[in-house]
Amino acid sequence: MAVEICVKAAVGAPDILGDCPFSHRALLTLEEKKVPYKRHLINISDKPQWFLEISPEGKVPVVKFDDKWVADSDVIVRIIEEKYPEPSLTNPPEFASVGSKIFPSFVNFLKSKDPNDGTEQALLEELKALDEHLKTHGGPFIAGEKVTAVDLSLAPKLYHLQVALEHFKQWTVPESLAHVHGYMKLFALESFQKTKAEKQYVIAGWAPKVNP
Repeated sequence: MAVEICVKAAVGAPDILGDCPFSHRALLTLEEKKVPYKRHLINISDKPQWFLEISPEGKVPVVKFDDKWVADSDVIVRIIEEKYPEPSLTNPPEFASVGSKIFPSFVNFLKSKDPNDGTEQALLEELKALDEHLKTHGGPFIAGEKVTAVDLSLAPKLYHLQVALEHFKQWTVPESLAHVHGYMKLFALESFQKTKAEKQYVIAGWAPKVNP
């Protein structure tokens, strides 16, 4: 029986998959596990009543397990791993927080109007730390040769970083961070291509936050 999952619909296009990296993470996990699922696209600006009844805070993703709807991508991914242990996506616990500060650093830089406020440098420091980790541990993924849960959390966020910063700030990850560039080849995975939002919808999702 297919797992039911509610994810964000695209801004201005409610029938198309939207730009939520947390929804993307959950979809990626289901794809990598080859778990059949039924996807419900939720228009975040006009949430249907049935959705608010299962997710009172109106957040996505939410997934239905054993007739119970569960929110929070961390919890969802953990339950998927427990229910569908093969192939294992468990990463070594010491790698669980690798790259975890990149997304908030990216958001701060993206919203920044002051080129001298240190937000760009803070993001570069986090990307350099990821580059160093990949270099030290052999890559191409965070835990080595195999994709694990930590990659499926970070990759959608890096995709947002790549698309949004190039569009809004004409900024790209420096070529010197060769291991990060190698890591971003994750975007070519079949599971990633099937579950990513198109670039135009990533841009549309961030536009109100960049220019409120």
